[in-house]
Amino acid sequence: MTHEIPSDARIYVAGHAGLVGSAVLRRLEREGFTNVLTATRDQLDLRDQAAVNYWFRANRPEYVYLVAGTVGGILANSTRPAEFIYDNMMIHATVVHASHLYDVTKLLYLGSSCIYPRACPQPMREEHLLTSELEPTNESYAVAKIAGIKLCQAYRRQYGRTFVSAMPTNLYGPNDNFDLESSHVLPAMIRKFHEAKQEGSDEVMIWGSGSPRREFLHVDDLADSCLFLMQNFDEESHINVGTGEDVTIRELAEIVGAVVHPDARLVFDTTKPDGTPQKLLDVSRLHALGWKHSIELREGIKTTYSWFLENLESGLRGLRGGDSATGSERRPGGNP
Repeated sequence: MTHEIPSDARIYVAGHAGLVGSAVLRRLEREGFTNVLTATRDQLDLRDQAAVNYWFRANRPEYVYLVAGTVGGILANSTRPAEFIYDNMMIHATVVHASHLYDVTKLLYLGSSCIYPRACPQPMREEHLLTSELEPTNESYAVAKIAGIKLCQAYRRQYGRTFVSAMPTNLYGPNDNFDLESSHVLPAMIRKFHEAKQEGSDEVMIWGSGSPRREFLHVDDLADSCLFLMQNFDEESHINVGTGEDVTIRELAEIVGAVVHPDARLVFDTTKPDGTPQKLLDVSRLHALGWKHSIELREGIKTTYSWFLENLESGLRGLRGGDSATGSERRPGGNP
């Protein structure tokens, strides 16, 4: 049964300045919602329970999209594990608890496909959670995200709260982080190919062997699914959000190369880690609810590269994500 959200409902997007949050804002505005609430990192530190409580008491949101989090690829996860687990566990705890204290009607929490075991059967179904060991290169992040799922479930069980969780696959799109030291694989590739073209180089180095398989969802599709789930999903178990389709890293590089720098030749640095061999989500539950992605990978890469080019004047640092631990989102290296 569809839960209709009034157009003037007070809707809080926690993490509005990041890749996901900015897409959710765009989607809500396009849908005609007129009372969307946000808070910048300077206004609200989402790791501070007292500050979050004060903000909720003052603003009284009715619906909450909890899309804030410190996130990144292999390099960021490997070098900053304490930051990843602390920031994310604190952000989830403060926002979920304040949503309970101030009687939020519904909260949607976003996790990540990193929650599933390294040796998870493919495609990954929701019931595979916690069935075996996690991928070591992103364990801290995964543990924090799993804790977020369990937190929402605990508040449902103890207090009857309508707090639901969704686990998206690898994301990309406008407002992504294109910094080569901290970005995920797809935006890193876009920038590598672009810089090679600008420098007149016909060679682009790719981390790893190129054999791992990855699934990619355009962030505007994710935002559309977030609104859909807020209106149509109310279960204790988390739900996967993705395309149900994947490509190898080599195939991804070939697509990006064809869009950005068709003359480039791929070189694979096999001294760099591959990460999890495959991460493909089973999205049959989401499809059964009536939602399916609409932006195909090649078209999504084209529009993302166009956004990248349009925003180059702000400087490459200006294309990096913010620090979601203080209210926006950081999408910190290498493969997802």
